[in-house]
Amino acid sequence: MPIAEDPEPRPSEGGEPGGSDLSGAGGKDPFADLVLDEEFVRAATVKEQSGRTRMLAARWKHTPPVDPGGRRSVNDGPAAPKRRFGRRPKLQVVDPWGNPRPAKRRGGRWRTPLLVLLTVAGLLASLNVNAIGNWVSGHGSSKADATAPTVAPETARPTTAPPSVDPKQPTVAHPWVGSPAEGWPSGAAGIEVPQARAVGAFDEEQVAAQLKLVKDFLVASNLDPRVTAGGRPDAALAMMDTKAQEKPARSLDTPSQETNPTWWFSRFDARDAIPVDDTVKVQGWTKLDDDGDGGVLVHTDYTFVYALRPGPEAAKLAAEEPTDAPRPSTSTAPGSATAKPVSWTVTSAADVAGDTWTTRTIVRRETDFRFYDPAKYRNNPKKINIGRSDSFAGNSSCTLYDGFFHPAFAQFDRPHPERTGPTTDPYDHSKDLDGGSGCKTLSRG
Repeated sequence: MPIAEDPEPRPSEGGEPGGSDLSGAGGKDPFADLVLDEEFVRAATVKEQSGRTRMLAARWKHTPPVDPGGRRSVNDGPAAPKRRFGRRPKLQVVDPWGNPRPAKRRGGRWRTPLLVLLTVAGLLASLNVNAIGNWVSGHGSSKADATAPTVAPETARPTTAPPSVDPKQPTVAHPWVGSPAEGWPSGAAGIEVPQARAVGAFDEEQVAAQLKLVKDFLVASNLDPRVTAGGRPDAALAMMDTKAQEKPARSLDTPSQETNPTWWFSRFDARDAIPVDDTVKVQGWTKLDDDGDGGVLVHTDYTFVYALRPGPEAAKLAAEEPTDAPRPSTSTAPGSATAKPVSWTVTSAADVAGDTWTTRTIVRRETDFRFYDPAKYRNNPKKINIGRSDSFAGNSSCTLYDGFFHPAFAQFDRPHPERTGPTTDPYDHSKDLDGGSGCKTLSRG
């Protein structure tokens, strides 16, 4: 049975009822010669819906279909989240085009002001790093020694003394606090030699080897932990020419006021002063020149700063000074003068605790190293020869000549009537050493 949307039945052959022929074909089918080939079908601009499609469209016009559930179509949008453990699912927020919007996080209102505040704080910190470092160190920071600005090694003599710093009491935990040397290079990094060049009878390669030998000697005689702990500086002696090492070697065997090993080597008596660690602060410069006789002259001017804690007999030995007699020698084999201190009556047994007071000894050495022309002088140009040499030790005994430096500790302080010389700044190396006699008082330590 045809439905309302179907076309009317075609009239029977012979024309319309009543004899009318609307097509004007005279009873002939007007579509008899029409060929419905593929080209005709593709060229059609209007395609008729199927019968089922028209039927469902008419039905759903008055009665929309009901979703039986279990099936989804592309027009249904995103699926609702499933409930977990009985919790109510969160509703998905969509924009006018049906796309899901990201959910707003709680507390988002304070994030932007916080980000702005942190950015401003970072900018201010980068503009005033030193002030922040000083503030941190003043409030008990465990890294107080790292707040001093880093100072690069010198390439020539400075024109002024290092700036003043807050004279704080150094401890085992912070041995460099309150010292201008806090930001100085440590160890061999503070000794930089100039660019090698041909000088006199020596070519560039030979001069480079001589400059390296000078640096190695300064390290072996002033920075070697075995030497600073009281050991014999055999490595430094081996770098010296045969004739040049006679006097230093003799002074090590029989130290005296006339030949004191501290003129060449930095050593401490483990009974009264022990290096806090292997760190030594170094600042100074090296100059390359010719000696005017075909040889090489290397002038060095370096200041070495040592941080020291009291040894087991520090209080006793401090009370015994002053004396003009050399203290009995405590020279030992290399590496053996590193015994740990024992407790003593004037301090607690834990004498190496972080808050134990320490002190510093500042040693400045001006030395001319010479490499003579072997065609004119009997010498080994691959060994050290020392010409002029001058040194000054700040915070060391002026009455002991046993081959060691003997610093004074604030916790064992006593009057020092032997200090008859002028007050001097041990960190100031803007002028030549005066070589004057007398025990000087230090303006800072």
